[in-house]
Amino acid sequence: MGRVVERADRILDAAEELILRHGYRKVTVEDIAARAGVGKGTVYLHWRTKDEVFEALLLRESIELVEEFIEMMRRDPSVVRPHRFARESLIAMSRKPLLKAMFTTDLDLLGKLAGHRLRSHDLLAAERVYEVSDRFGLLRTDVPHRSYAMTAAQTGFYVFDGLESGETELDVEARAEALAFTVRQAFEPAAEPPDEVLAAAAEEYISIFQELILPYRKWIYD
Repeated sequence: MGRVVERADRILDAAEELILRHGYRKVTVEDIAARAGVGKGTVYLHWRTKDEVFEALLLRESIELVEEFIEMMRRDPSVVRPHRFARESLIAMSRKPLLKAMFTTDLDLLGKLAGHRLRSHDLLAAERVYEVSDRFGLLRTDVPHRSYAMTAAQTGFYVFDGLESGETELDVEARAEALAFTVRQAFEPAAEPPDEVLAAAAEEYISIFQELILPYRKWIYD
């Protein structure tokens, strides 16, 4: 199994390098195989189509991101506060070149991840996160169409560079602070949650995230 995983990662490393250089549309399975130093048939031993190669690549980077947040919450449970989570998400995403490209320049990639067969699993995890947030009083419950509003607000900070408003482009730290302020003011109760509440919520978040990545890893490597 170790050699199989190692080979799969080598193929995905090659795919990531090529897609960041040339874009999703221009890269072929033949290109990926040549860059990875394997035959085209070897790629198909792992994934049936080019789309599946890139879905696996996006899921692998998503796993890395989720694991980062699990460790962050273990070190500092206050990361579960929505504005903190939004801030750290934007900063962490900026360090993931493929996910960053997907949100800012390559809508083809965004569509691949949004249409993945595990999407229903992702949505269930998101529902569980909202349920935990509500149970521990981390989010306001009076915001109309809250999940839509939060998603739309946060997505804007990923794709909008401020040029249309006449402002100079902000660095990632400045955008993250602006996002955190927006989420804190618009979606969170005014009261500060006690430390014990944050710790309990963090435990449940971690459990949800650990369950989230198990089928990701199985789909990529099995």
